[in-house]
Amino acid sequence: MNIAEKQQTAHPDLNQLYTEALELLSTLISIPSFSGSEQGTASEIASHLAKHGVNTICKNNNVWCYNRYFDNAKPTILLNSHHDTVKPNEQYTLDPFRALIYDEKIHGLGSNDAGASLVSLISAFIYFYESTDLPFNLCLAATGEEETSGVNGIRSILNDLKPISFAIVGEPTGMHMAIAEKGSMVIDCVAKGRSGHAAREEGDNAIYKAIKDIEWFSHFQFPIEDHLPSPVKMTVTQINAGLQHNIVPGECHFTVDIRFDHNYTPREILNVIINHTLCSFNVRPNVLNPSNIDVLHPVVVAGLALGRKTYVSPTSSDQGWLTMPSVKMGPGESARSHTADEFIRIEEIEEGISLYIHLLETLFKTQ
Repeated sequence: MNIAEKQQTAHPDLNQLYTEALELLSTLISIPSFSGSEQGTASEIASHLAKHGVNTICKNNNVWCYNRYFDNAKPTILLNSHHDTVKPNEQYTLDPFRALIYDEKIHGLGSNDAGASLVSLISAFIYFYESTDLPFNLCLAATGEEETSGVNGIRSILNDLKPISFAIVGEPTGMHMAIAEKGSMVIDCVAKGRSGHAAREEGDNAIYKAIKDIEWFSHFQFPIEDHLPSPVKMTVTQINAGLQHNIVPGECHFTVDIRFDHNYTPREILNVIINHTLCSFNVRPNVLNPSNIDVLHPVVVAGLALGRKTYVSPTSSDQGWLTMPSVKMGPGESARSHTADEFIRIEEIEEGISLYIHLLETLFKTQ
């Protein structure tokens, strides 16, 4: 292609991109892609991009690519979302692997979290793929193992990517901008007592010991300045104890999900827990760090110019593995994630594609 032909290159038709995004999402829903087993969706994403002439790189079910006229002298924006899902819960009434379209919604596992964000980012990338005058490069990365913070997810390819200036991470946010999100840490606790016969005054009931610690986890507030959000949220999410009805349990196991911001480090949080509880515990690997971005960063300023709002996200994502500035932004609503009969509205996908494109165009104009 000569220079004249490059200058005449037109953007793809938006309506065609909308249609293709819905078709791709429907196909991805039909392919089981639990964390660590995303081979099928990785192949489908690479195939979809190949239809648009995009060469992709694959590693550990992560698929990434760059705009056609990549220029090493220009900064690079990472467009990232994940294609793995959680397992469907027992309350599903619809087939989680069938994209059911009715009432202007697409139902199916992963439709909201984060299929809609993924196909919208893919569409925005394709829209700019052939552009010859971008002041930025674009790197699109469709990654796996986000739901389990797995070692073979995005962090396994960060050293393989070309240098990144900042990232847009696709997660359901109503297309508003999460300019900070809490970190995530999980601890497995054990309250120890002594087994005995339930009919006699024997043993030391581990459940009763656990209850005291669980009560502390449910009520303790980490100190913070007045009128600011709570810096740490601790939630007991699992509990297990006992062998049979007539044996006093000698151990009670429970799990605590901990979300935290920059006010406290994981070590500080653990020290507080040690000083206030009797249980022993182990910290699960893959602690996610909190993330944030300066409100004056160009991507935040560009989003505000488009009427987007900013907020602090209570949930965590692959942002926790990124070392460059990032915002979390995508179609859908976080409250729908991991719920039965998950869905995304068709208009949300169309809005997502359009806003991603307008956001990048706004950024381009400021360079």
